[in-house]
Amino acid sequence: MDRDKDRASKRSIYFDNASTSSPKAEGLGQVIAAYFEAGGYNIGRGHYPGAEETALGVLGARKSLARYFNFPNFRNVIFTNNITHSLNLVLKGLLRPGDEVITSSVEHNAVMRPLYQLATKGVKLQVADCQETGQLDPARVEALISPQTRALVFTGASNVSGTALPLVDLGEIARRRGIFYVIDAAQIAGHLPLDTQAFQADAFCFTGHKGLKGPQGIGGVLLSDELASVMDPLIAGGTGSFSDSEEMPPHLPDRFEAGTLNLPGILGLGYAVNLLLKQEDPFASYEHEMQLTQAFLQGVEDTWPLDQVKALGLGLEACQASLDLLGQARRAGLAKLRELPPRFPVVSLDFLSQDNAEIAFALENDYGIMTRTGLHCAPRAHQTFGSFPEASVRFSFGPKNTQEEVEYCLQALQKICPCQAI
Repeated sequence: MDRDKDRASKRSIYFDNASTSSPKAEGLGQVIAAYFEAGGYNIGRGHYPGAEETALGVLGARKSLARYFNFPNFRNVIFTNNITHSLNLVLKGLLRPGDEVITSSVEHNAVMRPLYQLATKGVKLQVADCQETGQLDPARVEALISPQTRALVFTGASNVSGTALPLVDLGEIARRRGIFYVIDAAQIAGHLPLDTQAFQADAFCFTGHKGLKGPQGIGGVLLSDELASVMDPLIAGGTGSFSDSEEMPPHLPDRFEAGTLNLPGILGLGYAVNLLLKQEDPFASYEHEMQLTQAFLQGVEDTWPLDQVKALGLGLEACQASLDLLGQARRAGLAKLRELPPRFPVVSLDFLSQDNAEIAFALENDYGIMTRTGLHCAPRAHQTFGSFPEASVRFSFGPKNTQEEVEYCLQALQKICPCQAI
């Protein structure tokens, strides 16, 4: 009972937005509830008013996502259960024994595990090593390309360190060499309004529940016609169209959307994206998140020596460079960025003199600060950053976090892990 009272009186600070955003878009719960209260009808299976209204809502969500990402064809917005589903859909639909695929050493297991499965079936996997900061030299990728290379697959930013990869440069390599290009946008979609055409990707895979502020269980992929034409569907089944044929429909999006869709998730995501489209300053949230990242890193750097606490990835200079890029975009009157900033609002700390899991437990148990510890489903990334197998404690900031919360967290860390005199 005393423990319950203590927990109820404790502060609650959420620094795990890289896992899922919290809070979600304001009003999201009411939108999803309204769908069910209005009947919860299916689409593509009936032509009564409720079904038609739901179908229009799904169409609107496709159009909103295409507009938000500056993607030219809303029919090529394919809905999936999550970004892991999107990546499996693309990679397993494209790659065949004898093909070669190139990725980086900072990828999430949403990329690495399907590629590992494919490697056991005759697909050759090449991994371009990143620097210890998480940065990737595009020349390393180009040096690995062979006549058998079928696809390049890269994350937009590391979920461990927040370090961004050079998506524009990689897209130019892919186009020049005639190779398909796949992006895992889990950690970048929604943080900033991006012009995805600048990346020249054939597949831009996204999830709804992180930066886009939508619900869990919904994701998708922006798919080029060229890639779609050579992909086999991962899942086959009913679509409500071409029902006279036992083959999957030839047109998009039906070809890759078998079975009943997550309609409440799609409608909720469409609502959340519309809120992003209505933002008066589309760069404000990311700017705030990076100011928090900068303040947190500055506090860490001012408090602990490098041999006691190590921040993985890029440091303060990258934070300032990211903020400078926003200033340049504003002065140029840009509505969307055509390149990624160097860094996203994720900080992983490796406490070299204490157990990382114990640090994370103390933060939550004693101070109400929610973080994530462990390998973050990215063991190769931790090997790159030199934090394997010890892993790290990850702090990831969202638009609702405050400078006061950052200061409180730094004070808590100073009590849990006092600076040791050199």
